Amino acid sequence: MSEPALPYRGLTWDHPRGFNALHAATAHTPLVHWDKQSLEGFESAPIAELCARYDLVVLDHPHLGEALAHDCLQPLDTVFAPDELARIAQDSIGLSYDSYRMDDRQWALPLDAATQVMATRADRLDGPVPRTWREVLTLSQRSGAVALSWGGPHPFLSLLSIAAAIAPDTDLRPHGAWHDEATLADACDVLSELARLTPAHALAYNPIALLGHMSARDDIALCPLVYGYVNYATAAVAKPLTFRDAPEAEAGRPGSILGGTGIAISRRCIVGPELRAHLLWLLAADTQSRFIPQHEGQPSHRGSWADATVNAASGNFYANTARTLEAASIRPRHDGYIAFQAEASQFLRDGVAARASSHALARGLTQRFQASLAGAPKAHRNIRIST
Repeated sequence: MSEPALPYRGLTWDHPRGFNALHAATAHTPLVHWDKQSLEGFESAPIAELCARYDLVVLDHPHLGEALAHDCLQPLDTVFAPDELARIAQDSIGLSYDSYRMDDRQWALPLDAATQVMATRADRLDGPVPRTWREVLTLSQRSGAVALSWGGPHPFLSLLSIAAAIAPDTDLRPHGAWHDEATLADACDVLSELARLTPAHALAYNPIALLGHMSARDDIALCPLVYGYVNYATAAVAKPLTFRDAPEAEAGRPGSILGGTGIAISRRCIVGPELRAHLLWLLAADTQSRFIPQHEGQPSHRGSWADATVNAASGNFYANTARTLEAASIRPRHDGYIAFQAEASQFLRDGVAARASSHALARGLTQRFQASLAGAPKAHRNIRIST
């Protein structure tokens, strides 16, 4: 016997962190049927096409420029009262709420918060956990057990995180804002050396694959930058990982690029009072601190990250990395950025393999970024949920 049809259709990503809590919420309120796609599926699905098929879409903040260019999302100030949005903004950790704000309007609710942090196998580390990039490089040279997340868009995202540690006051949100080439070259120096020292078998891994490898095998003791997944810090995995703040540079602040996901409402959706109440329930303090963590989700509520019960169940995943999330930077969000992010990562993979100079890499990235400001070809306008 088939399940009864629910009023709304939603699309999320195929990982326990992205699906389980949303699916379990249908027992609480039988309102939304959630479909899921693999990361690869999200890479090839145009956002306008998805919004034509789904009422709710889980996305990441860099896709807003593309979504606004297609006019396929509803601004949330037409759905929620100002005081409701103000409460969610106040409760959200770091810039997780602000990351979904463009053109003076809010386009998604921050369901999930994440940023690039350090993942370790504390039982395999030879010495204390490194705090600075200099210490990470020393450990990598000495042990051969340090790996970067080098698949998909993550070479470029890691570069941005290193640059954010070097120049923490740089804001990439304004259209055309970009790091100076000296900062990028310094970041490329660090990234290139770590990539060359990364074990060859790990170079194809995205964050999920790398964390899965680290939690099952003993050859990689540390990844200095990887999007944090609480699922790999719990007793449910064979060898739980310990997560720490991202490394610092001389500026003394962890550099990291914000990830996480938000729930957006498509133009096709007719929002009824039940759906509005359900979305507010998902962002409520008690839901974020109890229901979502109990169903393998990763909350965006600042209070949840400090909650003693939530931390006790996760090896202090949240308390150990909250400082990095509070300081994390927002990526550019212009239409054309997603295609640029993929191109920039492949450019870095090819350039590092060819031993290109850091200044040549910085110049090439700057040229590609400037070209991306003209907008993305239609073939590249897609959603990628990979953080």
